[in-house]
Amino acid sequence: MKSANVALLAAALCSALLGIAFSAHQRSEQNAGKLATTQFLNSTLNDASGAPQALSRWAGKPLLLNFWAPWCAPCVEEIPELSALQTEVGATNIQFIGIGLDSQESIRQFSSRFDISYPVYVAGMHGAELSAQFGNRSGGLPFTALIGQDGRIIKTWLGRLKM
Repeated sequence: MKSANVALLAAALCSALLGIAFSAHQRSEQNAGKLATTQFLNSTLNDASGAPQALSRWAGKPLLLNFWAPWCAPCVEEIPELSALQTEVGATNIQFIGIGLDSQESIRQFSSRFDISYPVYVAGMHGAELSAQFGNRSGGLPFTALIGQDGRIIKTWLGRLKM
């Protein structure tokens, strides 16, 4: 009887410790997400035409960050769909932002060929590091992060979004 009580107590203690560890891990990920968003919003990126833009203008707004490159076929396929969806939902509800991982010239040429209804910024090769901060551990493209107006990462997707 005593060994059964000890075993039960040990199992309960292990469960409690696992719960505490899981909760701490989730808080740590949420804090990292908020930190990534804060750093992003405190930075400046060039737009497709090469003009520097302060990203702080998007603070306090729900955001859909889409990391892409002109040489990425799934990225190119989803951009018209994202553009149509941004037009449909309106920038007052959520702001889509494209972050191109290529040269300024490549992003400019690509953007001039397509009518994209949301802002496109050039992150160059720094974009891979930036997308990793938002949870893209594999470095694959396209990568999309949904950010709440509080700066918390709500959801991320690796690969083409299914619309």
